Amino acid sequence: MKSIGIIANPNSGKDVRRLYSYALTIGNNEKANLIERIILGAQDLGVEEVFIMPDHYNMGNSIRATLNDNGDLKATINVLDFRPSGNGEDTILAAKIFEEIGVDCIIVLGGDGTSRLVGSTKPSAPIIAVSTGTNNVYPSFYEGTIVGMAAAVVCAYGLKDEYIRRDKIIEVYKNGEVVDYALIDAAITNQLFIGNRAIEKIDDIDELIVSRSHPASIGFSSTIGVQAISTISDDFGYRAKFKQGNVLTLAPFTPGKMTRVKMEEPVKMPLNQMYVCKPQMQGSIALDGERALKFNRNEVVGLVIRRKGPLSVNVEAALEYGVGKQLFRYNG
Repeated sequence: MKSIGIIANPNSGKDVRRLYSYALTIGNNEKANLIERIILGAQDLGVEEVFIMPDHYNMGNSIRATLNDNGDLKATINVLDFRPSGNGEDTILAAKIFEEIGVDCIIVLGGDGTSRLVGSTKPSAPIIAVSTGTNNVYPSFYEGTIVGMAAAVVCAYGLKDEYIRRDKIIEVYKNGEVVDYALIDAAITNQLFIGNRAIEKIDDIDELIVSRSHPASIGFSSTIGVQAISTISDDFGYRAKFKQGNVLTLAPFTPGKMTRVKMEEPVKMPLNQMYVCKPQMQGSIALDGERALKFNRNEVVGLVIRRKGPLSVNVEAALEYGVGKQLFRYNG
């Protein structure tokens, strides 16, 4: 049976960064509307079953009732049977259940951090990441109907090189052991306490490693992206030290604000090349924009970019593949 799993982070797009920037706020009503359009775009192209992560706002059951009451529901909607905790553990648990069920495609609504949590479960199903968060380099802004159509292509034809890619990650080592990873950026910061997780000031960052960088991105990676570009397909990333060097730039560090940045020239990091540092202070490592790991003074920290991340769907290429297969022909 052709099936998709949907994870919608109810907390994405609402964090503390909205207090000091002009970041877009996406409420849960709009997330529910987006999911409805995803389902409608998918079901007419053969998707038969939809699994949705539960949340405290009861979006899944509300979506099912709305589509059913409107007479538009054809697929079966299942809300996963577990009590939500309201944090990232829900995302991880839902992704693991999707793996057990064997869904064909996972759709993730959130920011970079939400996609990182899904990727950490190493799902065999590819991801379509839809932007509803603050730092949105990994996910993209898509109309829900288009997302549903692309998911239907994956359900119909499986994992094809024409539209499936293996993403890069940044592996983080402490004292020789892998402890976590990031999809887009890993920042060594002088902030000891994880707290609300968000990095509020560029001065908090000492070093930054990115798997992707582009001036069209918002967040940490843009500070390198305004100088050096690394795309999804490039077999390299970059690293740079901050607060020193002679490079002065303006970068979209937070939405709506061009931030003054002082740093050294970015250094290219080929895949599988380890970068080792021994911070002279205590601090924490922020993964995809959120502080996640603490380190002690003189603890050995290693970072390496590898193409070992989750599978993801190139939405446009998937739709083009569907055109070639005449998926959108209507037989009456």
